[in-house]
Amino acid sequence: MGLFDSLASSMLGKLGGEKGAIAQVAVDLFNQNGGLPGVLEKFKSAGFTDEVVSWVGKGANMQISAEQITQVLGSTTIQTAANKLGINASEISAKIAEYLPQVIDRMTPNGEVGRDSGNLLTTLLGMLK
Repeated sequence: MGLFDSLASSMLGKLGGEKGAIAQVAVDLFNQNGGLPGVLEKFKSAGFTDEVVSWVGKGANMQISAEQITQVLGSTTIQTAANKLGINASEISAKIAEYLPQVIDRMTPNGEVGRDSGNLLTTLLGMLK
């Protein structure tokens, strides 16, 4: 874990509450999957290209189900995240399904993924307000 990751985890840990814990899991998932481009590619490769395009684009965000989240990220990844939060796997996959489209949408305000795409930590902190 790099310095930035350590700082991010520390900040999110101090926020406390469910949203802070979910945000910390989100940072972990993004880091494990190659950041925003890696996460998007993972969902596209699993057949969710239309959903990804809607999240990045400027229109309405398509929803994704908790089951689809588990399908894409894998049950081991979901169970590990659930264990960190002390909740069951179906709860964490439902939370990821709820927040992931919003997070990606806010990280790509210009409707595309580029060097200027938003920072995950900044996006998450903005959503926690």
